[in-house]
Amino acid sequence: MKSIAFAIEEPSPSGIAGTIARLISSGDLAPGDRLPTVRELAADLGVSPATVSHAWQALASVGLIISRGRSGSFVRAERTTWLPPRTRNLTELPDARLDLSTGTPDPLLLPELGPALSRVSSRAGTQNYFDEPVIPELGELLLKSWPFEPGTLTIVDGAMDAISRSLDLLLKFGDRVVVENPGFPPVFDLLDHYGIERLPVELDADGMIPDSLGVALHRSPAAIVLQPRTQNPAGVSMTLERARELARVIRNTHNANNTIIIEDDHSGEISSSGDVSLGTFLPDRVVHIRSFSKSHGPDLRIAAVGGPKDFMDRFIARRILGPGWTSRMLQTILYDLLTDEVTVAQVADARQTYRDRQLALAASLQRHGVEVAVADGINLWLRVEDERDAVVQLAAAGVRVAAGTPFLSSPGGQYIRVTVGQIRDDFESVGALLAAVAAH
Repeated sequence: MKSIAFAIEEPSPSGIAGTIARLISSGDLAPGDRLPTVRELAADLGVSPATVSHAWQALASVGLIISRGRSGSFVRAERTTWLPPRTRNLTELPDARLDLSTGTPDPLLLPELGPALSRVSSRAGTQNYFDEPVIPELGELLLKSWPFEPGTLTIVDGAMDAISRSLDLLLKFGDRVVVENPGFPPVFDLLDHYGIERLPVELDADGMIPDSLGVALHRSPAAIVLQPRTQNPAGVSMTLERARELARVIRNTHNANNTIIIEDDHSGEISSSGDVSLGTFLPDRVVHIRSFSKSHGPDLRIAAVGGPKDFMDRFIARRILGPGWTSRMLQTILYDLLTDEVTVAQVADARQTYRDRQLALAASLQRHGVEVAVADGINLWLRVEDERDAVVQLAAAGVRVAAGTPFLSSPGGQYIRVTVGQIRDDFESVGALLAAVAAH
């Protein structure tokens, strides 16, 4: 127990909590290890028991330790072991005053489903297993707004379903896939599951950096997975000029002749940026995915996928041997939501509200000496002095954020992801708390 006290350089609640957090991260404290009692550590450090108690509360609030009453406090063992490793790090932890860790939309900004359900109940569904996978009216509507003309379009059960099924058709063990750095942790977990080598490509304010992509392409990747708008976690959206540059790099790299691009447009309906796709320049190479979870409701589990006809025909044929199709009742509900004037206005209001919240937090951070670009969508990627300390200190103040490590495909820097879309007011105090842990 003495070794813990000797490791603590700053005997304040945040200093104690930060040291314990680092010991857990490094493996010096393992899951199930018993921690010293509050009074034992307070005596070793020469501080009051209240100081240690506050540190223990901060560590418990972010799920690093657990109290078992008179038995003492212990390093928490991994929970929800059925979740992949990086995804597990993003699951909900105990309650906080303000949870900005989830990456989910504000439920108050989602359109009401009740009216749509009542309107479609009498006409939705199918009695025929061999109907077309997509209801005609929804297919026609989506094609009108698609960023390029796809060979075929279908409906699946969410963006990750689309990504997973696309990769199933493309990959074999040992292949390489280009990913964004930072990127979306479930995609990294999925590629690890397939035994795929990830080739990280860096981002700037306009999306993937062409030179970084060029280096990765020389290693003959089977696929490129990118987010064209509201990139999670960085909050950047690809510009048309950047899409043109990236397409040129792909087209001119011999080792990328057979590389397929998978675009995950997961938040398009609430993005303040235009609908830009590499499919405009490489229509025979791009599988474009448009999800409606962030704009219309995560539990709809519905996304559209469009791409080259030969690829999509294989995609649809393989899916017929599994779930077959996405519920045509859900498709009818989505069509209603996309065409109902009230719902369209609600989504437009949500889009503006998320933009206003990003602007308000960026302004608050600026007033506290931290310059950040205004992010698109609901998340902010913030560089901090120390990731673990930042998470613990913010938790001690009642604010939960996501640690940055799961989002990084290759090491580099200390970050947190902040779901700004969940902040409804009090931007000044949140900005002050974030500025206190930000890298200056």
